[in-house]
Amino acid sequence: MVQICRVQSWFMGVTPLLILATVLHQGFATVAPPTPAPHKEPGRPERGYYNVTNHNSTICLMAYMGLQLNISYNSTSQKKVVQDVMNLQPNLTKHSGSCDSDIATLNLTVDAVKTNLTFVFTMNSTSNKYHLSEVNVSAAWPDMKEPFSVYNSSLDYLRGTVGYSYFCRDKQTLNVAQNLSINTFQLQVQPFAVKGDQFGAAEECQLDEDDMLIPIVVGAALAGLVVIVLLAYLIGRKRSHAGYQSI
Repeated sequence: MVQICRVQSWFMGVTPLLILATVLHQGFATVAPPTPAPHKEPGRPERGYYNVTNHNSTICLMAYMGLQLNISYNSTSQKKVVQDVMNLQPNLTKHSGSCDSDIATLNLTVDAVKTNLTFVFTMNSTSNKYHLSEVNVSAAWPDMKEPFSVYNSSLDYLRGTVGYSYFCRDKQTLNVAQNLSINTFQLQVQPFAVKGDQFGAAEECQLDEDDMLIPIVVGAALAGLVVIVLLAYLIGRKRSHAGYQSI
């Protein structure tokens, strides 16, 4: 009888420990590591007006555009390469630059997110044309494992004629490197021969010209179809009338 009581006492002492161990095991088993919040696209960027003045305080480069950066970088929190999209906010963006006879530079700086962009336009005096030839982007965002930096000096975008502005209403993507592209929205830029504070006559980009060409082609096709139907109707009516006369 004494032995039975000892067994019961030992069992009653061990049971709470077993229950506590089970609860702790279930607690650890069900706690999952926190998952990062889903990435949200920032939407369409706001257009900003940026200009560069030369040594005599006259405007030598003008740009009015919305800019969006697509950057791939090593994420500290996710421990892998991620792609992030950032809109440049004009009210937080400082602009500067310089102009020479055949080179115009636009610098954009966003101190809040430690981001710098440099656009370099080159002019060919023989052809009287200009184009975007260089882009330099550096960034040090909080989640970046190391500072981001990309430089490409062999680009050929935004081609225009000196004295005219380059205009592209549609979204245009400038592929700078494998880990960097820049989206422009309603871009208008003139890097040379600016008169006063007004853009020169606009030269439409190929994307806008294609958009204008599509309705023209569709309209011409519909007009041709109407003509064909009308001719078929007139021919059919004439034959029917000739048949009545022979009778």
